[in-house]
Amino acid sequence: MCSRDGDESRRAKRKGLLLSHLPFAIGNLRVSTAIATKWLRCRSLAWFLKRRGRRAIASPLCPGERNQRMAVFVQQLINGLTLGAIYGLIAIGYTMVFGIIGMVNFAHGDLFMVSAFIALITFVLLTTVLGVGSIVLALLIVLIVGMLLTSLWGWTIERVAYRPLRGTFRLAPLISAIGVSIFLSNFVQVIQGARNKPTPPMIRDVIVLFEQGGYTVALAYKQLLIMIMTAVLLAAFWYVVQKTPLGRAQRACEQDQKMAALLGVDVDRTISLTFVMGAALAAVAGTMYLVYYGVVSFSDGFVPGVKAFTAAVLGGIGSLPGAVLGGVVIGLIETMWSAYFSIEYKDVAAFSILAITLIFMPQGLLGKPDVEKV
Repeated sequence: MCSRDGDESRRAKRKGLLLSHLPFAIGNLRVSTAIATKWLRCRSLAWFLKRRGRRAIASPLCPGERNQRMAVFVQQLINGLTLGAIYGLIAIGYTMVFGIIGMVNFAHGDLFMVSAFIALITFVLLTTVLGVGSIVLALLIVLIVGMLLTSLWGWTIERVAYRPLRGTFRLAPLISAIGVSIFLSNFVQVIQGARNKPTPPMIRDVIVLFEQGGYTVALAYKQLLIMIMTAVLLAAFWYVVQKTPLGRAQRACEQDQKMAALLGVDVDRTISLTFVMGAALAAVAGTMYLVYYGVVSFSDGFVPGVKAFTAAVLGGIGSLPGAVLGGVVIGLIETMWSAYFSIEYKDVAAFSILAITLIFMPQGLLGKPDVEKV
């Protein structure tokens, strides 16, 4: 009996202790729930809170955070368009050469790198040795010198490395292009060294578009210059290809080189001028790359070259607007992926989009389907 009475008394004490602490526990639970709800509202996390058998959805984004995210998106959109414009300039040279002779000019990316070094050396000579104070005049001279020297490189490469192998089996020009690419990369490494070559900022001013959520969206003058330059050159080269005798000769060689030669088209001259035009575009792209990033290295030719060729394939080989469109798509994918996801996988994302696009559209975004002659 005594033990039974003792057990009952202990149970009563425990029950009384629990009842005495119950209001305190409920108060803490309410405070914790309020703090958690406020944190979820500010962080916009879509957690589902189970309470009293109901589900409460977290509140939407705070106005300040929503505006900030929109501002970040607009800024990344501007950055992606700028990067895509550079890729598009390089891709036009790829698509022109491949469209005429059906060969991937793997040395085109290294020509882009050589043109960036030419622009760097020319700019340093103009500003430090000759004392040119006007940035506009200096950039104009850099563009002209870069286009002339890079075009000379392109013409020499076509005459030495490609023209003697034009009538051989298809892999011979491809192997020669890879050899020229390695030669240009190692040549610049020996002449300029393996370190990155920086340059002082050429264009620093920006245009502030708007400010939201404490984040400023700005359009740099150099970004505007790159976009305008790409649009103007695309229009100019499209006019040359579609409306001039040289363009008609290029389109004739693209369809059938032997028939074009029988009709009086100088095939060798047409192909050489195509390489010159592609190299000039690479020179403009190299100059814009130096203006935008302010640094160049001997290894900067391979990766941009591969991505530019990817852009040309994505947009449609043989289409000049398609090359620029593919470059813009690749630039936007890289920039957006780097901003919102892991930057290490931005190249994987770009090439995945390419693979998916080619599965459903083998000719590319703006390319024409191949028609076999029978």
